[in-house]
Amino acid sequence: MSRKWRPSLWLVLGGALVGTLGLSLVGLVVLRYLGPEIGFRPAAVLLAIVIGLATLALGVLLVRLLLRPVSELSRRAEAVRMGQSKGADPLEHYGTQELHRLGQSVLDMAQALQRREASIRTFADHVTHELKTPVSAIRAAAELLEDSPELNPEDRQLVIQIQGAAQQMQDQLSALHRITAAREPAYHGSCRLNDILANLQVQHPDLDLTVRGGDIALPLSGQGLQIVLTHLLDNASQHRATRLTVEVTQERTTPTIRFADDGPGVSPGNQAHVFEPFFTSRRDTGGTGMGLPIVRNLLQAHGAEIALVPTDKGACFMVSFLDGHRTAKR
Repeated sequence: MSRKWRPSLWLVLGGALVGTLGLSLVGLVVLRYLGPEIGFRPAAVLLAIVIGLATLALGVLLVRLLLRPVSELSRRAEAVRMGQSKGADPLEHYGTQELHRLGQSVLDMAQALQRREASIRTFADHVTHELKTPVSAIRAAAELLEDSPELNPEDRQLVIQIQGAAQQMQDQLSALHRITAAREPAYHGSCRLNDILANLQVQHPDLDLTVRGGDIALPLSGQGLQIVLTHLLDNASQHRATRLTVEVTQERTTPTIRFADDGPGVSPGNQAHVFEPFFTSRRDTGGTGMGLPIVRNLLQAHGAEIALVPTDKGACFMVSFLDGHRTAKR
């Protein structure tokens, strides 16, 4: 297969500048020498036609060599951001040599990211699948030992610890599966907080939930928003919060969500670690440390960020939809 010749960007831009300058000089020559022969008005009309055709040809050339490849590369980058596999396919038109190298580098990076994402999902699925059997066996063995009448109090306490450890392993495996699934950008759309408010109140009857700005459109599907809110409400409830305020505001086309509870808050030493996988301050009560990482991964996959806001009382999280206006229009 022969290699297709592509002009360099310097040649295209230099040719465009030289062509523009050349047309100006040709115009002066035509008016100077052809005007007296056929008249200045016909010469001007002829010159306008020639310049128009030359400009049209130059425009077509620039569109083909610059605009089309850049636009197509932009669409491919958007497809990769949306999680579509076609985003890493080769471009039909690369234009100049520089755009060819840039486009190929971007597509190679997209393929590497897709392979890395696929390997993470595959590893997580493999680990959760392979460890299901031994974890189930441990739980079954612990249940059999618990039913034995020959256990002394010390042995029975050890069996309870084994059951707790098995349950903790099961919770970690489930959380690992959820966090890899949360990286899939599958919740594009738009919804309002009021659309899912009733479900949230049913799931968390112990929380006094106050909502402001519930009619503002958010660039996330109802299912995705409910996952985010459910984890945040669970986090507040597990840290003994009784009241939680959710406030949605919007500046121009960028909405934000503020979550504030009346719980004990996050200690200064833990604030830098709350979004780290498996980090939790309540390991002894069954915490997996995966709720907030799941929320962060899901939001990042949809062009949003979540941050812990320092407060004097309780915990406060802020979600910012950085490119929400584009997602909401889909």
